[in-house]
Amino acid sequence: MGKGEQKLADAKGKFVQVVTDGRKRNDIDWQSGRIILSNRRMVLVSSEGKRTIALSKITSITGRDNVNKAIAKVSGYLSLQIGANVTLIAPQNIEEFEATLYSALLDQTVVLVKHPAVEGGVVQDTDWEKGRMKIGDGAVDLALTSGAFVELEVDDVGSAELGTKTVMGQERRVVEVEHTIEGTSVETHVSGTKSDVSVLSSYVRRGEQANEVDVELSKEENEVLMALYTGVSPFQIPDFVGMDIEQVEEIYDRLIEYGILEPVRTRREVELEARGRSIAGEAVSEQ
Repeated sequence: MGKGEQKLADAKGKFVQVVTDGRKRNDIDWQSGRIILSNRRMVLVSSEGKRTIALSKITSITGRDNVNKAIAKVSGYLSLQIGANVTLIAPQNIEEFEATLYSALLDQTVVLVKHPAVEGGVVQDTDWEKGRMKIGDGAVDLALTSGAFVELEVDDVGSAELGTKTVMGQERRVVEVEHTIEGTSVETHVSGTKSDVSVLSSYVRRGEQANEVDVELSKEENEVLMALYTGVSPFQIPDFVGMDIEQVEEIYDRLIEYGILEPVRTRREVELEARGRSIAGEAVSEQ
């Protein structure tokens, strides 16, 4: 390895390229070998030779759950997009390798941050400022130049939307991350290079994907969710939505069963889970 390069991981595993120059390959055949990761590149080594992927060329990461019969020889994998090419890697101890890969891609990256951009469903008049990223234990830590510190816990992320916004007079890629601070739903917006923002989105979306729920809620259940989302105290919900206390408590019980609410105390105090905030946020935006 060259000067300044440091090996971060060396795992046994399998890998295969499934898209070449934008075209899907039909001859999918996993190769076994070593997957070596440094702070600059990834090297895939097999009996047929080795292939080097510069980390700066990785534009997105997806995958982990195997849903394709053609690649059923592995239980989980990571999908790496490198330009118009896509390569799947299946290292042993995939979770540990994945965490190391995200750290190699995002640690110490300088981005622009707007926090909070939205709080309790209300847009805030907050300025953009520089921040530095650090991948922690299941979280993204953002140290801002103002001295503020923002933690985006993956399991707490309700949604992560990629888009383009005007940032400091320029059109830039932005990821809008919904999470909570002391029980209040907020959005933190992060802008940077196309690849940095895309990889960050992939990382925090692991929480969003885990929090997806296929539940059809009643009108009354949606009303309770939206009231909680906008900051109404659980104890004030019956008066706010015009329902009996017993009816609201029954709704709480159902939403807790759905994994949308989390009980805080034994009776009538609850807070929104990430999936609940995601549902409520979508309902509010449709009003």
